[in-house]
Amino acid sequence: MKSLICTKPEKVLKNKKKLENLLNVKISCNKNEIIIEGESEDEFIAEKVIDALDFGFSFSKSISIKEDKDFEIINIKEYTKKQNLERVRARLIGKGGKSFSTLNQLTKCNFAIKDNKIGIIGEPECIENAIEAITSIARGTKHSHVYAFLEKNSIEPVYDLGLKKEKKK
Repeated sequence: MKSLICTKPEKVLKNKKKLENLLNVKISCNKNEIIIEGESEDEFIAEKVIDALDFGFSFSKSISIKEDKDFEIINIKEYTKKQNLERVRARLIGKGGKSFSTLNQLTKCNFAIKDNKIGIIGEPECIENAIEAITSIARGTKHSHVYAFLEKNSIEPVYDLGLKKEKKK
């Protein structure tokens, strides 16, 4: 049995039945405290999914953690010496969210920002590049340098491993 403190338990309660069915756990709520009961592996995954929901991700993005995605939270205070964190957040989001959308395309990860923290949902291999990009921008690196780094170090999907037999024509 695990217990979590949520700032927005309404989001979890709204999707309670779906979460219980998809994650094979029993969820109960007591004000801001969410209690998860089930197998330890299922509890661990449910905890990450509920944390992502509470952070501000949509239900579909949060539930993708169950399949093969991972969820990380970065505190930008740890990576910058600047006192004006509002400016650092503005650099990360970009004008009209353009920086976040470009990072989303280059890293194949989803981002959300809450206070001075950034949540990332993506495949474990891609999250490393996403964390490197976020921390570089927070430190003051030019966006173009970060984008070039991401393009150079992008993880290409493997489509054919040579395991299938070729069809004869």
